[in-house]
Amino acid sequence: MKHLNFILGLFLVLVITTIAVFIGNHAWVTNLNISTLTLAIILGILCGNTFYPKIENSTHQGVTFAKGKLLRLGIVLYGFRITLQDIGQVGVNAVFADALMLIFTFLITYWIGIKLLKIDKQIVLLTGAGCSICGAAAIIASEPVVKAPSYKVSVAVALIVIFGTLSMFLYPLLYPILIEAINPHQFGIYIGSTVHEVAQVYAAGSNINANVADVAVVSKMIRVMMLAPFLLVLSYFLHKEEKQTQAIAIPYFALMFILVAVFNSFNLLPVEWVKILVQIDTILLMAAMAGLGLTTNISTVKQAGLKPLLLGFLVFVWLVVGGFGVNLLLYHLLG
Repeated sequence: MKHLNFILGLFLVLVITTIAVFIGNHAWVTNLNISTLTLAIILGILCGNTFYPKIENSTHQGVTFAKGKLLRLGIVLYGFRITLQDIGQVGVNAVFADALMLIFTFLITYWIGIKLLKIDKQIVLLTGAGCSICGAAAIIASEPVVKAPSYKVSVAVALIVIFGTLSMFLYPLLYPILIEAINPHQFGIYIGSTVHEVAQVYAAGSNINANVADVAVVSKMIRVMMLAPFLLVLSYFLHKEEKQTQAIAIPYFALMFILVAVFNSFNLLPVEWVKILVQIDTILLMAAMAGLGLTTNISTVKQAGLKPLLLGFLVFVWLVVGGFGVNLLLYHLLG
């Protein structure tokens, strides 16, 4: 029976993932630049709040496996999207912009969420990770470290969807105004260091021009590389805060992610293989999102109230305004 429970649960997750891929391939969805990760969790939530409670007892093992083990494997394979050569393409400005924005954004999110709005700490930490690094992927990567329930992950992802989508339309509108102060290359770094999701970064950049889009995406991927050290630091501080006597639980999947990225930098695998691995990785992350969606109860999301939305908005304002300030400073300091 245990094996059947596992197989049925995994089958359900894969069906949702397949449907998300099918929907995501439609032109109108592609034009909206809605990531497949977002589609997977939305479909998962729809199923989780309709028929899933009736079959939960006979499928939960496979669903738990998807949002646990498959998630960690997905984060490890995420390293095949990045190479160390990416850093050289955009220069030191991007590294400094990404690092400063990651640190400031996370600390500002934490301060606003905990001190000002007094929101649930786990929601704040997940939102901080998503806004600081790479949206939904960073949120689900942080979930095992934060040990947050599924509905809190869904709240954080919802904020990324809302304000990341706004970014896609806002940055192209700001370009003619702000380009008076910085060059197109730095504007690409500005997008990459402040917009939430990789897909949203590409959308914002490509709505300006191809060169800005290329710089923006590479800058964003450098920011993604900072996910591993971020998770290690977060794990250390959470462990210290809880005053635990046992050894710190190191998120080894984060270390493996960096090792895979370094390995990928040597171009030891054929390009076709890397493309296949990236596709497999997307499916794994989508399966994890589907699993999280299935175990998310809408009523518990509603209980979070409007405060997380206000948090997302205030952090969004910081990313746009403060992010430009940081990039303008670096442009004048480093050229």
